Amino acid sequence: MSRVARKTRHIPAHLLNGFAVLLLTSWGALALWFQSSQHSVVRWVAILVWSALGVSVVLSLSGLFGRKRRNITGFVFVLATACLLLWWGTLRPSHQRAWADDVAQLLEARVEGNHVHLKNVRNFEWRSETDYTPRWESRTYDLDRLRNADLVLSYWMGPHIAHTLVSFGFDGSERVVFSLEIRKERYESFSAVGGFFRQFEQVLVAADERDIVRTRSNVRGEDVYLYRLQMSQANVRALFLEYLSVANELQRTPRFYNTLTSNCTTIVFELARLVAPALPMDYRLLLSGHFAEYVYDLHGLTPGHRYAELQARGHINERALGSDWSWDDFSMSIRRGVPGIPINEVYP
Repeated sequence: MSRVARKTRHIPAHLLNGFAVLLLTSWGALALWFQSSQHSVVRWVAILVWSALGVSVVLSLSGLFGRKRRNITGFVFVLATACLLLWWGTLRPSHQRAWADDVAQLLEARVEGNHVHLKNVRNFEWRSETDYTPRWESRTYDLDRLRNADLVLSYWMGPHIAHTLVSFGFDGSERVVFSLEIRKERYESFSAVGGFFRQFEQVLVAADERDIVRTRSNVRGEDVYLYRLQMSQANVRALFLEYLSVANELQRTPRFYNTLTSNCTTIVFELARLVAPALPMDYRLLLSGHFAEYVYDLHGLTPGHRYAELQARGHINERALGSDWSWDDFSMSIRRGVPGIPINEVYP
């Protein structure tokens, strides 16, 4: 018998059942909160009724009520749970919502031989988070000129959580960045908890570095780190094409974003695993702020350097801010001093 089983067998059944009901009650209340209209009286009534019913069941399990009342309360709770689960099953992701400007367009990708045509590449000019000039572009890339990929981590909530992006480089200093993000509506803002309760759809953004990286380092003030990935050109190409496959699949079939199972870091891992199936699972896939260290331990970053050195030299914020006041190219500026990046990539 396992240690957990030995411990739990001495806990009275009504306590275990009560704890399970409390968890279910909490889940249901949060589901109703995140899926109901923000200012709806119905939302508050539904949450209060559901919560009161769950608490009543817990109290009845403790012996506070008589057997008859306990049975009635339990029956009503089971019926309410069935209705809640049926309602939950009707929730479907959609492309038809009033989207925020920065996720208003879906990426479209078309491969013709060695050329890739991307529609709706984002290249906004950001002056602040609310002051920007929208710009969606169509671009064509030659796969024969695809040379490298960089891992970018942007820390927005302490040292353990980061947004993960991958930037692909072509001959001639062309770059395009892919980022899986929440597709928020105009009135919404990101919620890690809401991401567990189907509050957001997914969107794969392809963007210019001056848009998607600069807005994090220069506009939002997040700490941004850049690392050169050690991959063969064949694997870089395979990873790039997998991103395009995800973009086209999302265009055909909308999906919900999930904070735990389908976020900006897990998609990188899933795509990389298609290229290298032996990649191991690791807790750092959940604590995304440590994802670069995970890649380092798999020998996926520039060799010959300690991780602490790669992290220190990969911190781009000072160089990114400096590029706002010079004529330097943003992508070249942020790569100066980053281990593994050749001199011809950072000086014209």
